[in-house]
Amino acid sequence: MAAKPGCLFIQFAREPVVGAVKTRMTPHLSPEQACQLHCELVLWTCRNLLAAGQGAVELCVAGETDHPLFQRCRESGVVAVTRQHGADLGERMYRAIVDGLSRYSSVVLVGSDCPGIDGAYLAGALKGLQEAPLVFGPANDGGYVLVGASRVVPEVFAGISWGSDRVYGQTVAALQRLGLPWRELPFLADIDRPEDLPLWQAIQQVPGGQRLRQ
Repeated sequence: MAAKPGCLFIQFAREPVVGAVKTRMTPHLSPEQACQLHCELVLWTCRNLLAAGQGAVELCVAGETDHPLFQRCRESGVVAVTRQHGADLGERMYRAIVDGLSRYSSVVLVGSDCPGIDGAYLAGALKGLQEAPLVFGPANDGGYVLVGASRVVPEVFAGISWGSDRVYGQTVAALQRLGLPWRELPFLADIDRPEDLPLWQAIQQVPGGQRLRQ
């Protein structure tokens, strides 16, 4: 049997529907502005993943896959746009990772809300996967912005209060309970709330495309 390719990078994204994305930005931003911000972050993350050149990049979407935003990602170099499946975020991530591991030796899955994920951060994730079967990039708000796996079990994603500030803490507790080793990357900031917008503006202004971390 031929060896599997190295690492697959999967970007999770939501279909950009006005009034249904970046809702925590309103009323500071209008629903239309919040949707535009969502689109900008999706494209930024996609381009960072592709520019890193660490492996194939796929987009896994909640909603319709034929939106022009996702077509732009294809044109940039994304090899596939698939649909998320599962009752909650944990099940959707687990299913996407398992599908990726059926085709690749490891998977790194990221969201579309953290513009600080750059080539160096992704390289750190790959290094972590050489040392442990799981790697997490925690977020400042209590969630996480990246999960990498060379093997995984569904219990890692079960019983988690998705969308809360307890997500990463509950995940660590599950890993400890299951006896699974993991590696932790530096904390990064998501762009989810109005107070996060200055960081997003600053990141876009850094010369040479370097990324700011918080």
